[in-house]
Amino acid sequence: MNVPELQAAILHGTPLQRRRAMAKAITLLESTRADHRAQADALLTALLPHTGKAFRLGISGVPGVGKSTFIEALGLYLISQGHRVAVLAIDPSSSVSGGSILGDKTRMEKLSVHEMAYIRPSPSSGTLGGVAEKTREAMLVCEAAGYDVVIVETVGVGQSETAVAGMTDMFVLLQLPNAGDDLQAIKKGVMELADLVVINKADLDPKAATRAQAQITSSLRLLGLHGNPEHAHHDDKLWHPKVIQISALLGQGVDAFWAEVSAFRRLQTANGRLAARRQQQALAWMWERIDGGLKQAFRQHPQVRRLLPAMEADVAQGRVPASTAARILLAAQFGKAPKAIE
Repeated sequence: MNVPELQAAILHGTPLQRRRAMAKAITLLESTRADHRAQADALLTALLPHTGKAFRLGISGVPGVGKSTFIEALGLYLISQGHRVAVLAIDPSSSVSGGSILGDKTRMEKLSVHEMAYIRPSPSSGTLGGVAEKTREAMLVCEAAGYDVVIVETVGVGQSETAVAGMTDMFVLLQLPNAGDDLQAIKKGVMELADLVVINKADLDPKAATRAQAQITSSLRLLGLHGNPEHAHHDDKLWHPKVIQISALLGQGVDAFWAEVSAFRRLQTANGRLAARRQQQALAWMWERIDGGLKQAFRQHPQVRRLLPAMEADVAQGRVPASTAARILLAAQFGKAPKAIE
């Protein structure tokens, strides 16, 4: 399909045509070929007026917390409420082979075959932050195709993988009942960004789940008072992060979770924070792509490509400091003669 055909199928095609066109469009977005990149830019520009109406939900948590089980339970619940759900699941890429399993659709057996749902696994491909490089663009394709809830599932999150909070309307962090004490909760870099903390698998140890809920609530209050100004507890017009318990496997608490999400959406829409957040995210996305483009242009510069092998060898062998090699290569990109190494 060419760009006009993809656009027409995504916007006006039958359900089957839309799903096929979405898959092809996201594959086009993820391509690194220059001609594909130009086609992808044209497609996104054409689809942009039809985006922005969906609610973007980021889901993160440590491996084994039950993200896929929770998302399937949530997706099926939302579909029963009349929503159309798209899931962008990010799989970690191997640092050895570079490959990804992309097995999230296998975990979401019921949701993946539902006609009102669309699930797209993508490799992280070494991108930091727990998401893929083209996740933002894939979200726009899903929105243009008429999905009104777009869920982004990150790879198993650590303390620094927080990029999903910068591309979604609401950031949800999944926790286990025995995830550590309140000091450990404060140490997590993702905690202060969370709009809602969900303690999953609460049915396994109800006492531990209740204890974790109290500890994390206390931590969030401390972070709200002294950390993230967006969550300041002294301002009644702002959303105050909450902690709830659920059991995704048993389907318990999913309705209560969505009630909190709906309350968050109403409040943040009324106070203008949701629109402001999206504007900031759009500008951050622009600068992120500029950074990526500059790095790519740097690597493709003829003078840099000529000097790079020798510089890498010198740095690896300890003959030249890494900072000096970087300065020489940057000077070469701008056509300046590299200064002698003293």
